[in-house]
Amino acid sequence: MNKIKILTVFIIAAIVIAVSIIGFKIFSHKPDPESKVTEYFTYLANGEYESMYKLLGSSSKQNISQEDFITRNKNIYTGIEATNITINNLEKEDLEKGKAKVKYDMSMDTIAGKISFPNEIILDIEEKEYSIEWSSKLIFPNLGDDEKIKVSSISAKRGNIYDRNNVLLAGEGTVSSVGLVPGKMNENKEEDIKKIAELLEMSEEKINSLLTASYVKDDTFVAITNVSKNNYELKEKLLQIKGIMITDAKARVYDYGEQLAHLIGYVQTISAQELEEYSSKGYTSNSIIGKAGLEKVFEDRLRGKNGAEIYITDSQGNKKETVAQQKVENGEDIKLTLDVELQKYVYEQFKNDQGCAVLINPKTGEVLAICSTPSYDTNDYILGMTSSKWKNLSERADKPLYNRYQATFAPGSSFKPIIGAIALEKGIITANDDLGKSGTKWQKDSSWGTYYITTLTSYAGKANLQNALIYSDNIFFAKTALKIGAKTLASELNRIGFNKSINFEQAMSASQYANNNTFESETGLADTGYGQGQVLVNPVHIASIYSAFVNQGNMIKPYIEYQANKTPEYYIEGAFSQDTANTIKEDLIQVVENPDGTAHSAKIDGVKIAGKTGTAELKTSKDENGAEIGWFNCFIADENSSNQALLISMVDGVENKVEVITFYQRQKQYLRK
Repeated sequence: MNKIKILTVFIIAAIVIAVSIIGFKIFSHKPDPESKVTEYFTYLANGEYESMYKLLGSSSKQNISQEDFITRNKNIYTGIEATNITINNLEKEDLEKGKAKVKYDMSMDTIAGKISFPNEIILDIEEKEYSIEWSSKLIFPNLGDDEKIKVSSISAKRGNIYDRNNVLLAGEGTVSSVGLVPGKMNENKEEDIKKIAELLEMSEEKINSLLTASYVKDDTFVAITNVSKNNYELKEKLLQIKGIMITDAKARVYDYGEQLAHLIGYVQTISAQELEEYSSKGYTSNSIIGKAGLEKVFEDRLRGKNGAEIYITDSQGNKKETVAQQKVENGEDIKLTLDVELQKYVYEQFKNDQGCAVLINPKTGEVLAICSTPSYDTNDYILGMTSSKWKNLSERADKPLYNRYQATFAPGSSFKPIIGAIALEKGIITANDDLGKSGTKWQKDSSWGTYYITTLTSYAGKANLQNALIYSDNIFFAKTALKIGAKTLASELNRIGFNKSINFEQAMSASQYANNNTFESETGLADTGYGQGQVLVNPVHIASIYSAFVNQGNMIKPYIEYQANKTPEYYIEGAFSQDTANTIKEDLIQVVENPDGTAHSAKIDGVKIAGKTGTAELKTSKDENGAEIGWFNCFIADENSSNQALLISMVDGVENKVEVITFYQRQKQYLRK
């Protein structure tokens, strides 16, 4: 054979072999029923109902249209809130005429909890591929094609919040639901809607959109908004408009809205972002969630779990079978250490100031009152915050939404007992050391240039610790800070909780002694000694530090959730020695008792009070006049008193002597109470 013929033979042979291989593969292909079942349920898990329908056999498609198939499956699976749909343990069984049966175990999470059940699916060969014989039994084994899946749910009651005496602070109450019945309105509806919008501070568009909803008929009560049950003047004006109807409705209410706003917080409907974050915990688009304060802190315990039942009804609507059921679990009630009567009293004293107050039992750590002023009414969030009210709250110069007791502020002279305690503890000074008189102006040496430490009052007697506290001598404590030194002072302040957020139910900003935890200069270190420079303190943290002067040197751990017969816990045990703590306590008693003491105006006959005033200047340079923050930190200094109390209070804006004296005298009212 010549080369051309030989080549031709090889080509023909290759073609024959290739065709044979392809033909073998085509005719040897065996359909796989398990993979078809897996494909079907993968589409279901992804909500791809149209793709599911394509896998059905011709006889099934004759029995149900694609539209009806999609509607039935989608309504059922979305209605029961099915997620995490999985199948496993597939077992194939060959049947006659090429059919196959695949048994499997199915599971899914639903509104009524996790559902698991065995099921089976029949597949038939059509055009050399398996197709699914569909019926409603593929949804649930006992579901007939003419039967329905129903869901009933019971909403869990949110837990209440109480004070220590079981006074309700947050819980279910009654509000007034304002609505319209369209068929009873005047013919000229536009004028009435305009008037209603003005009274309720809503847009006309919002009201019209509610009235034109698809479900609304002439006799439908269309709820517009909720108003306070006690807002009689507004309700009277509304009821003069034809078609207005006002009914009672249940809602979360706060009887002490302004007095407790920053502590208790409020609830609202969950946002889209929150729903995405918490959907795995059973929240839906209609869920109520804690947005601020303890409502948010205790959300998991307060909210409870809704009850639900998924069941089958027959063609007559009769209940046939329960598929799954989850019992309702109401939220847990929370009891606080707070005394609401003290809280109201504290709030009323300073409601017009920009400040905060923390009142604790220094022996137990129980928070008896805690407030930030000015405040806002949490009920506005429940009843519906109008745009004008929100604009006013968010843009006000005095920042009523700002929680000041969670923040940090310059402590001024209220920081001096802490510097004194550290100096005693480290043996830097003794209680009787005289650091020398310096008048009202002092600098270490000429290296400070034009920088001087100043103090307001010169005094007779030794420049020792007690006199320095009584007369609030800035120079004494600047000298003391320099003696302690930057490294030791930083270490000691860190040891008593600086640069670490105190462990409290609400998050607290951490106190600091310097930016970046570093004293930038010698003068900065000196300024820290009397609570200026870059030192910032958190009121709850300072309450814990001052408690050491009551507790033989141990810093109590403040807490807000009531626990009967709770053993006191210390935030830092042995923060100071007993001798140091007692020395500072006795000196602070003299700050109040001594006629020359800066807190003498807070003296109460028959009550032994220890305290320290403080005024922090807020300014960018030594020479300017800036705003001032006033502090008064005080406590009952009688070990035998049945009313142990420690008060930390701060007001921003005490720029003159009259304001300072008035501020201190108001603290006096607390301790009298």
